[in-house]
Amino acid sequence: MGEKVVAGGFHLSDRQKYRRKLQQCLAGLGRLLAEKRFDRPKNLMGLEIELNLAGADGLPRMMNAEVLERIASHDFQTELGMFNLEVNIVPHRLSGRVLDQLAEELRTGLGYAHRKAVELGSGIVMIGILPTLAQDDLVSANLSDVDRYTLLNDQIVAARGEEFALDIEGVERLTCTSASIAPEAACTSVQLHLQVTPARFADVWNAAQAVAAVQVAVGANSPFLFGRELWRESRPPLFQQATDTRPPELQAQGVRPRTWFGERWVSSAYDLFEENLRYFPALLPICDEDEDPLRVLEEGGVPKLQELVLHNGTVYRWNRPVYAAVDGVPHLRVENRVLPAGPTVTDVIANVAFYYGLVRALAEEARPVWSKLPFSAAAENFDTACRHGIEAELQWPRPGRAGGITTVPAVKLVRDELLPLAAAGLDAWNVEPADRDFYLGVIEERCKRRVNGATWQADTYHRALEAGLERDAALAATTRRYCELMHLGEPVHTWPVGFPGSRS
Repeated sequence: MGEKVVAGGFHLSDRQKYRRKLQQCLAGLGRLLAEKRFDRPKNLMGLEIELNLAGADGLPRMMNAEVLERIASHDFQTELGMFNLEVNIVPHRLSGRVLDQLAEELRTGLGYAHRKAVELGSGIVMIGILPTLAQDDLVSANLSDVDRYTLLNDQIVAARGEEFALDIEGVERLTCTSASIAPEAACTSVQLHLQVTPARFADVWNAAQAVAAVQVAVGANSPFLFGRELWRESRPPLFQQATDTRPPELQAQGVRPRTWFGERWVSSAYDLFEENLRYFPALLPICDEDEDPLRVLEEGGVPKLQELVLHNGTVYRWNRPVYAAVDGVPHLRVENRVLPAGPTVTDVIANVAFYYGLVRALAEEARPVWSKLPFSAAAENFDTACRHGIEAELQWPRPGRAGGITTVPAVKLVRDELLPLAAAGLDAWNVEPADRDFYLGVIEERCKRRVNGATWQADTYHRALEAGLERDAALAATTRRYCELMHLGEPVHTWPVGFPGSRS
């Protein structure tokens, strides 16, 4: 959704015109793939992190425009809510000391941004969902003052035709309604990009889908919403419901949600873009009048396929295909959107190392995991991991057994099978062994101790309740303590539960 768009209405003919243009773009993509016009492999990865703004009291601050003006860096941008920012790290080559380089750049950038935010009475918080957000904070008046967010909200609301219903049952149950997509802004994530060749795209995307549940299990960091303790990773159900253009009748018919895990393994990137056109009506039917993609191809050029790119940005897959043309050369990326933000830079980079190593290893297996694991099991795993986090039990192919699937605790699966694979994958990327061992060691320690951001938040919140605090005060105290430990920077598995002076 990075395109600049102008708020305004659409004519009845706009969607038909846009649909025709999308079909031209899809045909253009097919030709580019058939003619092997894509960029050569560069082992490039990218990283984006969505952030929250909160004050010293732990409560959200609706002031991203002021904070961004004070930060004055193109690395930081607005996000959907006025209490959100996003930081973008320039692409890096996956090799050598890249993990430590990323960590240093993040610490420097986030530290600077936090200092600037503090000057305005706010601060930076890396967390999946800010525990102190209230329903009154997530209203259309608190959407960022950017035309594209206003237009997107208006179109999703119009497509649904009624209020959005939130109904999430976990430790507790939350039921409420919203007149806008503003609750989506509560979800702050880490987005990992990997540039791939067309020939490798399907293997990388399938591998990423297969391990999405494991990423959530070890990285969950979003147990609270609107004062209720819900799933260990509550972002996925919240995001799906907050962007759901389907009224109940269309849900009952099996119409696909715009936020979804998917329904099949793929054989090429084309499969996913084609699904986008087949299943999802345009939300933003804005045509680029200057580009005829097929004519550009006939003339030997490379089309931007802007309609295809824009439409793809309104289908919220947890692993999303990305097409881009840079300096006249097209490339493909897999964008992994599974992980919540935080808790610390070290935790984020540990999640990064685990993902890139694991995906590399699984994508290169002679008999890949997706040939043995039904897609329905991968989707069920994702739901289970979101609900139960590090305590989840996941379905996985039995080693050495044809066609056999077993249910195994996520922590056992990670320690016994997936961490060695991730290490081998990082070796294949030529990542520095010392960095490999350090960051994968963080994942191993989380599994040993059965601790991640979600468990720490929940345990500390209950400690505050036991100390006599009311619900809102306990959530605020938990958030303040989280922020303190986040800025100290030690990984979350080392954090003491509770508060200074209390028994841990």
